[in-house]
Amino acid sequence: MEFSNSKKTILSGVQPSGNLTIGNYLGAIRNWETLQNEKYEEYNSLYCVVDMHAITVRQTPAELRRRTMETVAIYLAAGIDPAKSLIFVQSHVPAHAQLSWVLNCYTMFGELSRMTQFKDKSAKNAQNINAGLFTYPALMAADILLYQADLVPVGIDQKQHLELTRDIAERFNQVYGNTFVVPECYMPKTGAKICSLADPTKKMSKSDENPNACVLMLDSKDDIIRKFKRAVTDSDTSVRYADGKDGINNLMTIYSCFTGKTFEDIEKEFEGKGYGDFKMAVGEACADGLAPLQAEFKRLMADKVYLENLMRENADQASYIARKTLSKVYRKIGFLAKP
Repeated sequence: MEFSNSKKTILSGVQPSGNLTIGNYLGAIRNWETLQNEKYEEYNSLYCVVDMHAITVRQTPAELRRRTMETVAIYLAAGIDPAKSLIFVQSHVPAHAQLSWVLNCYTMFGELSRMTQFKDKSAKNAQNINAGLFTYPALMAADILLYQADLVPVGIDQKQHLELTRDIAERFNQVYGNTFVVPECYMPKTGAKICSLADPTKKMSKSDENPNACVLMLDSKDDIIRKFKRAVTDSDTSVRYADGKDGINNLMTIYSCFTGKTFEDIEKEFEGKGYGDFKMAVGEACADGLAPLQAEFKRLMADKVYLENLMRENADQASYIARKTLSKVYRKIGFLAKP
């Protein structure tokens, strides 16, 4: 991708901390392809595999390496075009860690204490409430501000972190003058939050201990349909979007994302039909929607030389862009330039 200083910049990323779910796909990755194509003339598109964020929870090293490469392949298979977008791995660009430390010093303890995700992850990982888990939002701010991102596509669970990123950027700019672009949040109208099939009051999570709670992007068709058949619904029998019908609302959202149909269309389609028919239809639509992506992913993973070359070249380009911002920040805060 040719980075243009005359364009604005879009940046986003996901963690390779587990097998990616349809929540990651529908809430994030698929929207990146749309933004990449619709806004190509106006925006540079940068999409990062945020492996540094993943280690706030203990990872098996070999699995983390494997999943990082798989995530790069998934980006490509999902339509992120290396001719239009820069796809890179976070840890391949040292400036992320370097700017993160600076921003830690401009992020207030109270702000980090209020982060909902820190509270949630601390509850789930009570034996490993580490400093990285606490300062995670400062690293996320560094990811965004390094590239002077104007627009950041995020799921609803990351909205609070993006708001903190804006606060950090504004605070730094007030002290040192105009340094960072203050980013805007982009959230899709549908699919922003895909919920668990086992507990539709909670977000679908790749770390869920219940294997039936989430549908993975690389699941087989049989597994996808089986999981949707077991999805929690309610005691009603009508397929309609309404308060108190969290399970059906979630399935309707997923079906809408894969078919392009409105909730009104879905209600008419399944009028007089039971939940069993609807669950089967959602499973079929999901499996059929993922099939081309899965085939392209398999092809890409068979060509690791291509993936390695792409990661190396894109890391060099991302590093060049990031160093310009980091150099400006270092100069403004008073660090002595390397002779």
